[in-house]
Amino acid sequence: MPDEGNRPSTFEGFYRATVAPLRRYLARLLGNSTEAQDVAHDAYLRVYPKVQDESARNPEAVLYTTARRLAINQLKRRSIAPVTPDPGTVETAASSAPGVVQEVMARQELHQLEQAIAQLPEGCRAVLLLRKIELLSHQEIASRLGIAVSTVEKQHARALRLLRTALSAASDRPAATPHPASNPEVTS
Repeated sequence: MPDEGNRPSTFEGFYRATVAPLRRYLARLLGNSTEAQDVAHDAYLRVYPKVQDESARNPEAVLYTTARRLAINQLKRRSIAPVTPDPGTVETAASSAPGVVQEVMARQELHQLEQAIAQLPEGCRAVLLLRKIELLSHQEIASRLGIAVSTVEKQHARALRLLRTALSAASDRPAATPHPASNPEVTS
């Protein structure tokens, strides 16, 4: 029978006696207290059976060796895919690239915008595209189309108003619902 004076008789006692020093050791090794807690937890999971059946001669040494190896593996993973979260915060996004959901939503919004522009009256559509796509001033649009600047301003304002209305109506409908063929304000 092992010497009971040198180690606690239960796993709970062993855990209480070693958890704080182990976490401090791992925090120094990893440079991150959150990772240290995770690695310590994993180490206890691996050492638990040996402590329970008392097959380890020195369970504290087994614990520290296991924890050190897990920490080294963690450091290797970190060097392969470096992640530097702020201490005390949880990183919620693995990548700043848009996900599939965001891409699908963006495509749907673009499709809705294209449909709304296509439904604009011809004059409004021409003014809007010259202003927003070709970045022409109202004066330049007026000279290109041979109309007054005030007409360009009115057509541009009307186009924006019609688009706003069409897009807000589109966002209120479920995605599977087709756009209505007759919108009284758009067909005029």
